[in-house]
Amino acid sequence: MQQLSDAAHRRITAFCADGDALMDEDDLEGAIARYEEALALVPEPKTDWEAATWIYAAIGDCRFQLGAFAVARDALQHAVASPDGLGNPFIHLRLGQAQFELGNLEKSADELARAYMGAGPEIFDEEDPKYWDFIQTKLTPPA
Repeated sequence: MQQLSDAAHRRITAFCADGDALMDEDDLEGAIARYEEALALVPEPKTDWEAATWIYAAIGDCRFQLGAFAVARDALQHAVASPDGLGNPFIHLRLGQAQFELGNLEKSADELARAYMGAGPEIFDEEDPKYWDFIQTKLTPPA
């Protein structure tokens, strides 16, 4: 895997830290702006870089919380396509929730099942119960 230069890594980390702080203050638009500044520093193709995984996931999370489900889905799909994104329970959870909200229930079930298999039912504890209720209708217990 390629490594970012120390200078690029420091700048990306600083923008992401600013984004995280703004997210903690519920300034989701401000957070997105910082994450997008960080993402702009990631070389092309962005999905080849580990930093992109977390930046896309953060953007997707913010967009989901703002109700911009299609944009959230797109960012989260980029996160899944980036290093260590596939199999990350949080990314699959948010992607499944975005798909659910967009009415893509088959895709939602697949993503929410991946989140469940990766982290167990606890991953749904602080989420709207409708997602847990939905995935329970799709999971078949072992024989």
